[in-house]
Amino acid sequence: MGDSGSSVRIEAWSEADFALLRAVNVPEMMEHLGGPETEEQLVKRHQRYVDLSADRTGAGRMFRVVLEPEGVPVGVVGFWEQTLDGARVYETGWSILGGYQGRGVATAATVAVAERARAAGKHRYLHAFPSVDNSASNAVCRKAGFTLLGERDFEYPPGHPLRTHDWRLDLHG
Repeated sequence: MGDSGSSVRIEAWSEADFALLRAVNVPEMMEHLGGPETEEQLVKRHQRYVDLSADRTGAGRMFRVVLEPEGVPVGVVGFWEQTLDGARVYETGWSILGGYQGRGVATAATVAVAERARAAGKHRYLHAFPSVDNSASNAVCRKAGFTLLGERDFEYPPGHPLRTHDWRLDLHG
């Protein structure tokens, strides 16, 4: 359930979701992630999402975020494996179309994906790494129950330095 009373469901990413990926690949939405990707990069990302969603080993899943009751796809959310300080954890990320931001949709989708990561049962922790400058995504982490561990340096995309907050959710807690 979102802050405004909107609710969301998450559905496994599929071949049919490429247009949604293209819709979130715009400058204003990619500002904190090194800018929009090329068409070739988008095609590769879409295939990774499709493959990850077909995986049943617990390595992660990608989902389209659907606003209810309208049934409209409004974004992307997922979780995947990551090595962090020598330990395997899940990482999560999301992207919600501009017209649906500020309504609690990202928080509701993040809570829903955390439940899916918990159900996968493979790792204890789910991390999110929003840019320190991305106040909206940092607020999503706080509202979704993550604990702020501090700041970290990442390269995302490769070659693009990024200072992030490290938010962690205990999936066993």
